[in-house]
Formats: sequence, C-alpha cells, structure tokens
Amino acid sequence: MSQPVTPYKDEKATKKEQVATMFNNISKTYDFLNHFLSLGIDIIWRKKAIGELKKDSPRFILDVATGTGDFAFEALQILKPEKITGVDISSGMLEIANQKIRKRNLQQKFEVSLGDSEKLLFDDNTFDAVTVAYGVRNFENLEKGIADMLRVLKPGGKAVILEFSKPTMFPVKQLYSFYFNSITPAIGKVFSKDNSAYKYLPESVGAFPDGKKFTELMEKVGYRETKNRPLAFGICSIYTGIK
Repeated sequence: MSQPVTPYKDEKATKKEQVATMFNNISKTYDFLNHFLSLGIDIIWRKKAIGELKKDSPRFILDVATGTGDFAFEALQILKPEKITGVDISSGMLEIANQKIRKRNLQQKFEVSLGDSEKLLFDDNTFDAVTVAYGVRNFENLEKGIADMLRVLKPGGKAVILEFSKPTMFPVKQLYSFYFNSITPAIGKVFSKDNSAYKYLPESVGAFPDGKKFTELMEKVGYRETKNRPLAFGICSIYTGIK
C-alpha cells in the first residue's frame, strides 16, 4: 500500500498530526492566500456548493474541516439555518474562525470546536446536512472520515463535499499543472512561514481519488444518489450524497 501524502516528509508524526501542525503554521495567512491564489474564484465555488442545499433548507449543519469558517459564513447567509457547528483539527484555524464569529456577533448561529473528522463527537442522526470544503483530501483515513460524516447525518440528510480535482482537458490540464506545481508553491513561500504547506497542496490533490473513484467510495460506505459536478473544466468538483 502506498504511503499517504504528508506535508512534512521527514517527520515521523502521523498525517493527521502533520496536517494540524501545517494549518496552525499558516492560519494567519490562510484566508489571504486562499483568495489570492484562486483569484477569488474560490468564493464562487463555495457559493455553488452551498447552492446544492438550497432546496433542502437544512436547519442544523455540520461543517467538517471548517478552518477559518468561510464556507460556514457563506452558508449562514445563503441558507439561513438555525445553527452551524464547525469542527477542525487545527486550533490556529479555529482561533481565526472564533475571531470572525465574535466580530460578526454570530455566537448563537455558528459554533466551532476542535475535532477529528474520523471520530466526530456527535450522536448518530444529528445533522440535516454535512459539508466539507477542501478538507477531505487531508483526511488520514478518507473512507473512515466520510463514513463518520454519514453516521451523524439524519436519514434523508445530504452531504456536500467541495474539493480540488484534476482536469483532463487540453490545455487546462497543462496550465493547471504549471500553476499548481510551480506558481502556487512560489507565492506560498513568499507569504507563508511554512514552505512545505504549498508544496503539499498540489501533492495532496494529485493523490486524491477524484471523480468517479470518489463517488464510488461514497457509495461503498453507504451514501445514496451520489453525484459529481465538475467546476471550471474539472479544476474543482462538488460531490453530493444522501443518507
């Protein structure tokens, strides 16, 4: 079995521990670099993913790998749920999220806590929807993570997963590869104190089982009516599944 892609090649820590360390290191520049490196398109992609839940009108949403909370804040505006609960393994990212929550006075609507995606500390059948934006490729055990998300979903609830994918169309594939493997790490190195983080990004995307492979994995753990919606010629994809 191949070794998992990790941020720090020489460390003996688990992928989970390394990912937490990486996001703690880049938390203060994460939002800026996210928007800068994607030319702001990440905001449009998030809105499209959130749109997958409009007709479902979920009251209680779990946002896994919530990070600094951008996806959840957009979901609050668009979906108007009663409450969103966010979990993440990085205390540094959650510190930024909590600052935003207090600044926007949303303590009653959005709550975040330190948590492991593979061992979610919630009862079965708790949430109307579970979302993940750019987080599943960082799971140490992908199958276990999406299975636990399914566990906490209510019957009939929906999972919406937004993740980078690998375009196959010429010349998008070639341009994307150059930008992701050369430009992104170079810019990340300038603005972030963690040189490994933006090298890990293209490596983790390259190793992720995108497209049909991922929907098949979702079906394997029990999701129904799975769908894969590619965005921007396949640079990014929205995956959905029902419990």
